[in-house]
Amino acid sequence: MNTIRTYQVCNVFDNSQNNWIRTRYIHRRGAQRIHVQMKFSVRDCSSIPNVPGSCKETFNLYYYESDSDVATKVFPPWMENPWVKVDTIAADESFSQVELGGRIMKINSEVRSFGPVSRKGFYLAFQDYGACMSVIAVKVFYRKCPRVIQNGAVFHETLSGAESTSLVAARGVCVPNGEEVDVPIKLYCNGDGEWMVPIGRCMCKAGYEALENGTVCQACVSGFFKAAQGDDKCLQCPINSRTISDGATNCICRNGYYRADSDPPQMPCTTVPSAPQRVISMVNETSVKLEWSPPLESGGREDVVYNIICKSCDNRRGSCTRCGDNVQFVPRQLGLTDTSVHISDLLAHTQYTFEIQVVNGVSDQSPYSPQYTSANITTNQAG
Repeated sequence: MNTIRTYQVCNVFDNSQNNWIRTRYIHRRGAQRIHVQMKFSVRDCSSIPNVPGSCKETFNLYYYESDSDVATKVFPPWMENPWVKVDTIAADESFSQVELGGRIMKINSEVRSFGPVSRKGFYLAFQDYGACMSVIAVKVFYRKCPRVIQNGAVFHETLSGAESTSLVAARGVCVPNGEEVDVPIKLYCNGDGEWMVPIGRCMCKAGYEALENGTVCQACVSGFFKAAQGDDKCLQCPINSRTISDGATNCICRNGYYRADSDPPQMPCTTVPSAPQRVISMVNETSVKLEWSPPLESGGREDVVYNIICKSCDNRRGSCTRCGDNVQFVPRQLGLTDTSVHISDLLAHTQYTFEIQVVNGVSDQSPYSPQYTSANITTNQAG
């Protein structure tokens, strides 16, 4: 029982009706396609006694574009061209005299759209040519895709295209500290104002991890790191390492610990091994076999190898010099993986010192010489 304002016409007993009503000037606001929702009622012509054959149950919707508010009572002329017809609007349900008397009014709702529009604004007009009807409400709107964060990128508000089937491409901007992957990131805004067809994506760069469903790239906190771009989470620094700031891409080894060039960033920092243990020498004329036990501390690594340094010594001078190239080592002199070596072609009745060095993958990064254990032997008479 609320009072509503309507525009009504019911000149059904007069022939050749041509009644118009026009909206005020409507600014386009950048839209290319305009939608119009109309709520209206139409009287059933058959329910009107003695109605002539000119009675109608439809009306026409028009629009006129303009860059300014220029309309008057006589301009634009009340006719198709310059007005552009959108459609003839028919009611899904009409009402009769009996229903009207029972206070039942059937309100129809129809939506039409038109475009492309390109001027600064437009007018709408409704033409009656012999109906008994009322216009109850008119809503004029355009569709747009809202601002959204998707696939790690921000897509700003985008208006739909000029046609109902148009797809308007929108370039995304990666969220702060995100980076594009492979192809430029895009979304498409369809005619209903919905985003669709995602292409590409953004990922958090090294030192940052995705939070809040990929809408935020947050720096790794102190003690955590992320080595590469991607969806991976920040990892806690491995043992014997630390970070010096937030957003770290790797963890720095503590003093005395190192990381080999081939070590992945999530591998703990390691140190150099201790000296070999319990060296045993077995002399056979001008040959010697050396055996030893592995060091107590490998430095936290498994790539421990041994080098043999051979020196011949002169007791009278009290000095030692490196052995010549004629000395043979089996299986080899450097990079031994086993804890034994056979050395031959030594000089007879000569004192030798053998240093058994132990090294691993980070020994070359240490400022100190490798740890070693010495074995002193004297050869016998040559065979």
